[in-house]
Amino acid sequence: MTDDITRAADLLKGHRESIDRLDAILVYTLGERFKHTQAVGKLKAEHALPPSDPAREAMQIARLEALAKDSDLDPEFAKKFLAFIIQEVIKHHEIHQT
Repeated sequence: MTDDITRAADLLKGHRESIDRLDAILVYTLGERFKHTQAVGKLKAEHALPPSDPAREAMQIARLEALAKDSDLDPEFAKKFLAFIIQEVIKHHEIHQT
């Protein structure tokens, strides 16, 4: 019984280390993504372009939905996640245009 508990504890530790590593990757990836979207926002502001691009957003949502399905991630979750990110990006674009 003790061997099973030790083995389970080791497995749990390994999973948690992977989760922590993946969380760090997500944060750094989002940071990098926002650097690019901020550059896009500045370009849009300089050229008086609208802060949102509904056609591109729709394409990105469809693309992300397909990627989610391919990676066994709930497509609804992926769409909500992207919608949240897009909202934040638009908010930043609007701030730079004012």
